Amino acid sequence: MKDSADTQPAPGARPAGRPPRVLVVDDEADLRELLELTLVGMGLDVDCAGSLAEADALLERQAYALCLTDMRLPDGDGLALVAGMNRRFPQTPVAVITAYGSAENAVAALKAGAFDYLAKPVALDALRSLVRSAIQLPAQQPAARGTEAPAPGDPAWQLLGESAAMREVRAQIQRLARSMAPVSITGESGSGKELAARLIHQSGPRAGQPFVAVNCGAIPEALMEAEFFGHRKGAFTGADHDRDGFFQAASGGTLFLDEVADLPLAMQVKLLRAIQEKRVRKVGATVEEAVDVRIISATHQDLAQCVASGRFRQDLFYRLNVIELKLPALRERLEDIPSLAEAILARLAARAGMARAPKLASVTVRYLQSYHFPGNVRELENMLERALAFSNGEVVNVEDLGLKPTVSDADENERAEPVGEPESHAAPAAAERRPVRVSEDGIPESLPDYLDQIERDTIQRALEKTRYNRTAAARLLGITFRALRYRMQRLGLS
Repeated sequence: MKDSADTQPAPGARPAGRPPRVLVVDDEADLRELLELTLVGMGLDVDCAGSLAEADALLERQAYALCLTDMRLPDGDGLALVAGMNRRFPQTPVAVITAYGSAENAVAALKAGAFDYLAKPVALDALRSLVRSAIQLPAQQPAARGTEAPAPGDPAWQLLGESAAMREVRAQIQRLARSMAPVSITGESGSGKELAARLIHQSGPRAGQPFVAVNCGAIPEALMEAEFFGHRKGAFTGADHDRDGFFQAASGGTLFLDEVADLPLAMQVKLLRAIQEKRVRKVGATVEEAVDVRIISATHQDLAQCVASGRFRQDLFYRLNVIELKLPALRERLEDIPSLAEAILARLAARAGMARAPKLASVTVRYLQSYHFPGNVRELENMLERALAFSNGEVVNVEDLGLKPTVSDADENERAEPVGEPESHAAPAAAERRPVRVSEDGIPESLPDYLDQIERDTIQRALEKTRYNRTAAARLLGITFRALRYRMQRLGLS
């Protein structure tokens, strides 16, 4: 006879063949009963606890698909339960119940790792919507997803890379996908903020629901309220029919607010209320309607600085910036350029109907890695699209890029400028060249200058070996005569 312990489900696992079980933790008997009746009516099993101690005792014996907890309990607060559940049962979402209008408690709970929150008095339709979203979560998230390469067609193709920064970004995205907490994505233009938002959406329980992306800076201020919340027929001149807004279009899914710092102050007030109350009123309507959206925002500006200057409301900042996801600039992860470039070229070649994508010459990779990329991945894509048109279809050489690598300067930050024809650039005088200083651990003071030095020496040796026959030297180096001439002029060897 097997020990009874052998038949117990693992903590956090859902017992096979049974409906999902929900744990309700609240010291108000009436509210516990209301929640229990509603959840049972949804076909769920329910256990109730009136304190943290009772909840801990139940958690020792039973696995749960969802936990609902009040923020205030006789022997502690709900934040302690949220933290404990995230530590012990990370696959079990926890939602908190807060007092009406207590936005601070809701934000604190979301920051602590809560899946979502409900405000008292609990609206049953909001409760059912939350439960449906939570129960749809997969029982297990792939542990290694944060390090796996995205599948073809996955919006994460632009989030490729094995750098430590990108591994951490992908791991964060997987954690954020499990929560309904508002996420603020920051990063420079072209760093992939919308792609990260789409990946958060597609990796979570709302994957099958709408994802609505809105560029807040592209909407005329006079139309903003109607665009966000919708309008009734006759609400204003030209409103000849009822129309839903962005919130209604995204209901059940995710609303992505790009360049949120561009919102005017008047609209910020209205947006704050919609996010806090989860209800909106159409222009011209007399009643509000419930909406269920997850908010993800993004901006390339410093929102904290915008708050300090009075251009952005502090209360809205705290509401949107519950969890921050920072995307690194491409220059901060140069080791990812080869895999990124390969993926981009493959996609561009397929779109152009090419049988196979061209490869990057090794020296081309080094040149790309010496460039500052002020436009980040978007600029890399544009650069490679141009290079694809000028390449021979098999290899992308440096001259196909139209790129001048960055040069370190002791007094300035690195910067990069595109170049035209090589002849338009004066070659540096031989007297100006000096060996690149290398530290004791073998790291050069300037990587671009160091690479130039290696390339200069290699070309010089090839020329000496071929008795300064440039055609033969180019063939020996595996590049075209035009590429050799370009490099010689740039390096001052002509």
